[in-house]
Amino acid sequence: MNKIFLFLLILIGFSSLKAQDVYLFCYFKGNGEDGLHLAYSNNGRNWAEIKENHSYMAPTVGSKIFRDPNIYCSSDGMFHMVWTTGWWDNGFGYASSKDLIHWSEQKYIPSMAYEPTAKNTWAPEIIYDSKKKNYIIYWSSWIPGRFPKTDSTGHVLSNDPAKPKMSHRIYATATKDFENFTPTRLFYEPGFNVIDASIVKKGKEYLMFCKDETLTPPQKNIRIATSKKAGGPYGPISEPITGKYWAEGPAPYFVGDTCFVMFDKYKDHKYGAVMSVDLKNWKDVSDEITYPQGLRHGSVIKVSRQIFDALLKVE
Repeated sequence: MNKIFLFLLILIGFSSLKAQDVYLFCYFKGNGEDGLHLAYSNNGRNWAEIKENHSYMAPTVGSKIFRDPNIYCSSDGMFHMVWTTGWWDNGFGYASSKDLIHWSEQKYIPSMAYEPTAKNTWAPEIIYDSKKKNYIIYWSSWIPGRFPKTDSTGHVLSNDPAKPKMSHRIYATATKDFENFTPTRLFYEPGFNVIDASIVKKGKEYLMFCKDETLTPPQKNIRIATSKKAGGPYGPISEPITGKYWAEGPAPYFVGDTCFVMFDKYKDHKYGAVMSVDLKNWKDVSDEITYPQGLRHGSVIKVSRQIFDALLKVE
């Protein structure tokens, strides 16, 4: 009887392991020429690429590059993905999938078409607003002259000092069906040049991780703003949670109650990470996390073991 009981315990434990969700990191390589890449982790610390150098979706819209992918899984199991389609496009890419393998026809959403002087649409992401029952898509854009007080703090487009400097803010639209979108609005204005916003929900609070893009004086770090509502308002902004290196593209996720934020140490040509158990005190764990080669700005989701196993079988 004891042997049978022990066998059942082992069987239950094995089944539980098989059913455990897997962390997926969706990202791009190079300049985003070949599309969607995926890495996985069972513990949120050790990441390995799924099928090395395999692209799960090649870009076909906008300027036909694929950068800064973000995937959100809705309650019906549909994966919704948005991405940057070009350095100077005034919209973003969108596609959906039930399995992360077979994708819908790609769409180009002209999110900043109403602003003829807007120069770009970078790093779009999705968050669901459970109160309004719609999806909020947010991104960073630069509209020359819109925020003149911070125009002198950004990058110039060339070595010509007469060229305007970039001063980004976060903009957003909302949708229920990814077919019809509300008018684009200014979503976050912290009073400085800001890009790469990424929102996660923790309890009843929404946490927006974003990059202070100020060049003069140099910041180039990750900070946090919070809100009780998905649609904001967010703020005030925290002190930097990253170090003296330049960081961008935050990818926040939780392992239990511990928050991890991975990011691109782009001047050092490597990836980094910080972690916190209270969202106030942050520890740099860059040397404790293992990453695939060539990892670039992306986002983390959790998927079922069934979804993960199917990804491994793709030829």
